Amino acid sequence: MAFFFHNSSLGRVAAFYPSPAGATESLLALDAWDALVAANPILKSLQPDVEALLVRAGDDHEAFVVPIDACYELVGHMRRLWRGFDGGREAKDALDQFFSDLRARCR
Repeated sequence: MAFFFHNSSLGRVAAFYPSPAGATESLLALDAWDALVAANPILKSLQPDVEALLVRAGDDHEAFVVPIDACYELVGHMRRLWRGFDGGREAKDALDQFFSDLRARCR
């Protein structure tokens, strides 16, 4: 799970993932971003510092264009609820509910 947005202060796309420590920036190169944008033109319209691409990988990959505050809402849930190595039941339930609510708002 990660979110990507154009950070106007950095002048580039930044990638973050929610973690128990908060929003953790990925330091991996984002070479594939241009190819992703070419294949998904809607990503060209993301408003810098305002909208993000939120991706959830797993059995059912999902991707959403969302306001960046939704990404930080998710970060807050994970930071507040994460327990142990795998997050625990409460964090997993909150994550499932977050994405269920997000799917419902997108339809």
